[in-house]
Amino acid sequence: MEIRVFGPGCPRCHEVEKRTRDALAELDIPADLQLVNDFRKITEHKIFSTPGLVINGVLKSQGKIPTRAEIKKWIEEEVK
Repeated sequence: MEIRVFGPGCPRCHEVEKRTRDALAELDIPADLQLVNDFRKITEHKIFSTPGLVINGVLKSQGKIPTRAEIKKWIEEEVK
């Protein structure tokens, strides 16, 4: 599973990254999780409001901090 958190490295972006790591740990699912702060890559994924969360190439959230429950649900959907 490939998960990317897109943003400039602000506290909101780091919070999404933390919640995602916590969700992965709770589900015991391995993933390649990276924080991407390259502006070009952010725009390539059509993220116009950060933080953005992309799971397996699918944009799940942008411009807000999703709850850990939301993130867990998205991860579980991608595992099925």
